[in-house]
Order: sequence, then structure tokens, then C-alpha cells
Amino acid sequence: MGAAITYAEVERLSRAFTAYLHEELELEKGARIALMMPNLMQYPIALLGALRGGYVAVNCSPLYTARELERQLKDSGAEAIVVLENFASVVQQALPGTVVRHVVTTQLGDMMGWPKRPLINFIVKRIKRLVPCWSIEGAVSFRDALRAGAALLWRPEPIAPGDLALLQYTGGTTGVPKGAALTHGNLVANVQQHHAHLSRVLQDGRDIVITAIPLSHIYALTVSCLLSLKIGATNVLITNPRDIKGIVKELGRHRFSCFPGVNALFKALVANPDFARLDFSSMRIAAAGGAQLEEEVAEKWKAITGKTIVEAYGLTEASPVVTCNPTDVTEFNGSCGVPIPLTEIAIRDDAGADLPIGQAGELCVRGPQIMKGYWNRPQETAAVMTSDGFFRTGDIAKIDERGFVRIVDRKKDMINVSGLKVYPSEVEEVIMMHPGVLEAAAIAAPDQLSGERVKVVIVARDPSLTAADVTTHCRKYLAAYKIPRVVEFRREMPKTALGKILHRALRETTST
Repeated sequence: MGAAITYAEVERLSRAFTAYLHEELELEKGARIALMMPNLMQYPIALLGALRGGYVAVNCSPLYTARELERQLKDSGAEAIVVLENFASVVQQALPGTVVRHVVTTQLGDMMGWPKRPLINFIVKRIKRLVPCWSIEGAVSFRDALRAGAALLWRPEPIAPGDLALLQYTGGTTGVPKGAALTHGNLVANVQQHHAHLSRVLQDGRDIVITAIPLSHIYALTVSCLLSLKIGATNVLITNPRDIKGIVKELGRHRFSCFPGVNALFKALVANPDFARLDFSSMRIAAAGGAQLEEEVAEKWKAITGKTIVEAYGLTEASPVVTCNPTDVTEFNGSCGVPIPLTEIAIRDDAGADLPIGQAGELCVRGPQIMKGYWNRPQETAAVMTSDGFFRTGDIAKIDERGFVRIVDRKKDMINVSGLKVYPSEVEEVIMMHPGVLEAAAIAAPDQLSGERVKVVIVARDPSLTAADVTTHCRKYLAAYKIPRVVEFRREMPKTALGKILHRALRETTST
């Protein structure tokens, strides 16, 4: 919104917030501090304030319901939460079942200075009425917390690489929300690894990074926030990633050089006619993560911008980056690249044996970015860690003779038709070739004869598209047992905050 904050101010304000947590609230090192806000300048201040004090940050999506938030706050044992006032009513509902003792609230314009701050806060609250009524006894404003902390003396405590920095919640390989315990060493390592891989296209102190993906997600936190801090980049924070027109307008104000994004965001941008009118001459890299990049989207992006999207792969448990394509890639190759420095990968079968080049199996990863474990879940940690220190990702992948990794599917998403394995991604790829399809997801449906059968859920681009059209199309490209037996049309798909289709949610709502 045209406001900016310097690195010196971030240093001063984050130090004040640390002092407030340590001296005013008397929180001990290791206490969990929940953060629940979109991309605002308050976020890096609160995050760094927590980290430099030896506290453990717990990212909470602003999209959470009260039930989801309560579950995460209880599991993490968070004692304090910083929340944008727009979501304070959700916090109010979630608090009774938690051990949270301190609530710090912030308003959208709090870091914007005079006269923008009061004007924006008034518009958000009184004109647009985006702040539901809330009442939390003892809640303190973020600005008051910073003022109080600025007047307090705080001496830094030593922080070791093995100390916890973040509890980042993920569905992991079982779909049960659990906190990946990421250490300071994990985060620093992944920033260094990714920086080394991208060093040819980064210009320390001169880059302008567009951050439209939510900082509460590990992808944006490491790649957009922490890596930007390392290289001294200007970080343009997009508060509402769903406002595509607003994003395009903001892009027109900056000679941006780095654009990390996800497939859903790239897809929405290339569909916007004003996006094609922007100046892309300063953009040196556009990177995709969080979900598999569609070939059609990649080709449209290149046609418009002249740049090839560099696709990467990662997981919350890996802080998150594991593999990335070379920065000089010139065409979409359907792979997620090669391991970044100091990262080892292996493709293994269910018995844990290494598989040869070109054969599909579970992708296993070892490196300094791999989590300490799942928070308070030793059994689940043991289930995903091998005896030789590899993390079992739950993703099915292949490695070609050049070392490039291609993700085939999620292990838990595979469909078993009379003992024959069907990868949903293969079915989805074929269906997405049909011009009348906008989105598609293949899942398993129960079948009395074959155990499971293939079902596809489709969001149609062409309203006249029928199930028969889809089946006829699939017969041209798929073996008989892979052809969908059930076709369901929906107006929209359940998705994550990054726009990834939630196959688990589709399976939970299917009965045929």
C-alpha cells in the first residue's frame, strides 16, 4: 500500500518485541509464540522478535476456523499469540481450550505511519466492516507492545543450531495435522542451500522480491522472507493473494527481479489481460513450489514474460526446499529439478531397498534441512525416519539418468484397481489436455469387484462438458483400468492456502 520499512527499523522493532516478550510477559526461552496474520510488515517484526529471543514461532493460517486454531494452539502449547484484529473473533472462540495467556492484536495499517495508519484502520474497521466484533480480556495492541519493549533492557541469550525455531504444522504423510519441529540450524541451512543454488540470478542488495504467497506457509517463510533478508532484498508484501487485479496493479509499480509463486497464482495471473502489459525486463527468476506446475501454465507464462518458470520441490519437514531446477532452464521439463547443495536423495521401495534409475518409488531425503521430528509425536517421527537418517517423504518419484527428479504422485493417493496401481497425476494430466476442463482431481472410489476404481472430480471450463466426453477423451490415452468410472462435476475444488487441490478432502466426501 505504498508504505515501507527499512532493515534498521526491523532490527529496532523486532528487538523491542523480544524485550516485551522476555521482560514484560516474562516468557522463558523455548516458549511458543503463535502468529496469525497475512502478509504485513508486522509479520517479520513479530517473527524475528520471537526467533532472536529463543522463542518458537508457530504459524497459524488466517483462514483457520476456531476449531482448527484451537487444535493447533493446544498441540503446540502456545502461550502467546499475535493476531490481525480481523481474525481476533476466531482467536476469542478458540482460547478457552488452550494455555494461551497473552494476546497481542494488530491492525492492518499499524506499520504505515501518519496519515495512512489511522485512515486505513478506519476504512477497514468502519467503512468496509472487515473486523468482526471481538472481546478478549487483557489483549494488548502490537503498537503498545513495541512501545513498552523499546523502554526495556534486554540481553540476548545464546541460541544453538539445535534449538527449536519453528513449529510448522503439516498434514505430513498421514494427513493428521502435526508440528514439524524445525531448528535454527534447519532454517539457516536451507537458506544457505537455496542461496547457493540461485546465486547466479540473485544480486545482493539490489533484488526486488514479490511475495504474494502467504508468509505463514513454510515456502514463503524460507524462500521469500528469510532468503530476502539474507540478500538484503526489497520485499514487496501482497496482503490479499486472491485479489489478482490488485496484484497486477502492484506489480506495475516495481521493477521486480524475483517472483516466487505457486501454480494457482501463475494460472490466475496469465489469465488476466492486464498482466501481459507489464514490463518484465528486470525479472531474472520466477520460481514455482508448493504444488506441481502445469505445462499449459508454464508455457503461457513464458509466452507473456519471456522467462521460464524454475520449478522446485520441497516439504515442510525439509524447511522446505529439497530440489530445484537449474536457473538457466529454458523450457518446461516436467521435473522439479536436482537436489540442492548438501542434499542427498534416494528412491526406495516399501522394504527400504534402493531402486534403480528410472524406476518409481518413495522419495527419501537426507540433509541439514530435515526437521528434528514431529512435535510430541515420537512414534510418527520414527515412522518417517530411516535407520540411516533419511526422511521418507511419502511422495512417489523417479530420477532420470541426469539426476533430475520427477514427482509421480503421493504414496497415499495411489489408486489400487484389482492390484494394479494407478497414479492420479497421470489421469489428471490426460484430463487436463481436454480444452473443456479447468481443473481435475483423480481419487479412489470404493468398488465391490476391484476394491477401488478411478473417480475424477472436475471443474469445467466449458459448461456443456459431459461425463461421456471425459470418458471418450480418456480412452484415447489411458489403459482401460485407468479410465475413470465415475465423473463428478463441481463448481470449485477444496484447496490449501497455496491453491493445491486437497485430494484428502475429496476422498472424505466421496462415497461412489
